[in-house]
Parts: sequence; C-alpha cells; structure tokens
Amino acid sequence: MSHNTLSTTALEQVYDQLAEGITQAGAEKEALFLTKLALLLANQVGDANQVSESIDEALKNL
Repeated sequence: MSHNTLSTTALEQVYDQLAEGITQAGAEKEALFLTKLALLLANQVGDANQVSESIDEALKNL
C-alpha cells in the first residue's frame, strides 16, 4: 500500500487551515466539524484499513 505524503510547507498550511476551521466552528460544533472532515477525507482515501490505521496512530500519545 503506497502513501502519498505532503511537504512540510504543505503540511503546515493544512495545519493552519485546520486550526482556523476549528476556530470558525466554535467549541460547540468542533466535534461535528472534525467528524465531517474525517469522513470526507476517508472517502477520498478510499481505503478503510488505511483510515483505521490513521485513527489508531492519531490516538497514540494524546
């Protein structure tokens, strides 16, 4: 299974946009925003196993 990766600059841009999206959604809708985003991205990835692995990785060391 191949994984596409982003450059550091692109990853920083995504981080900034994500932070802004969380701010715009507000505390009451933060979870809804993140869930919608995760489902949209999972659909684009198109591989449930890869998405599952990413969820597990994101949960590490919270």
